[in-house]
Amino acid sequence: MKQIKEIREEFAQAGEAELTLLFEEYENDSRSGVRGLVAQYRKKMERLTAERHRLEQMRIYEHKYEDLGLVCGIDEAGRGPLAGPVVAGAVILPVDCEILYLNDSKKLTPAKREELFEEIQEKAIAYGIGMASPARIDEINILQATYEAMREAVSRLNPQPQVLLNDAVTIPQISIRQVPIIRGDGKSLSIAAASVLAKVTRDRLMLEYDRLMPEYGFAAHKGYGTAAHIAALKQYGPSPIHRKSFIGHFVEECE
Repeated sequence: MKQIKEIREEFAQAGEAELTLLFEEYENDSRSGVRGLVAQYRKKMERLTAERHRLEQMRIYEHKYEDLGLVCGIDEAGRGPLAGPVVAGAVILPVDCEILYLNDSKKLTPAKREELFEEIQEKAIAYGIGMASPARIDEINILQATYEAMREAVSRLNPQPQVLLNDAVTIPQISIRQVPIIRGDGKSLSIAAASVLAKVTRDRLMLEYDRLMPEYGFAAHKGYGTAAHIAALKQYGPSPIHRKSFIGHFVEECE
């Protein structure tokens, strides 16, 4: 009879198909340690099944439009901050693509976003990143700058898609068919993937800015208007990456 240590190693190294066989092999083992292992890994398989069901629910829009050709998800990060660029992501995923735990970037930890960022790029048919600088935001306003970043992200796709799934917006000056979806980053796998690419790209940029200008605390708040950020803005004045059209009230207060 195998020792529980050996059986534990078997379970730890088993893939999904092997786990099914191990369940059958040890389901009648009376030892509490073995029963515990079987129960532990059955729960793991149940969670995996539930996660795959969730992912399939997030493919509803992709399946609806896949007969028209390649379907691309688009989302942005950074419309609200006082500093830094607005960044857009565009992602075309294969129809059968599985990226476990992919979700709206706001629902993921920074570590998970970083992990998924790499997996999305590895598995995507194509992806593109676009951005608009703080100066451009001040010049044409945040909404138009967001559209510009989205158009740039789409332009970087090769091949080009036939359908765009957008998080709530319709992008001007694009001839590709568009489907705006309210809260799309939680309803569409492609939009969720785009949200992760945009968020991670922007966060990495803000970390670089933090190294150059540590007094503003960009690493912590990523340019959003937290109390600490506003206090730093009042103390030090605007940096080169602050959006002048966003900070007039705070700058006036410190003058």
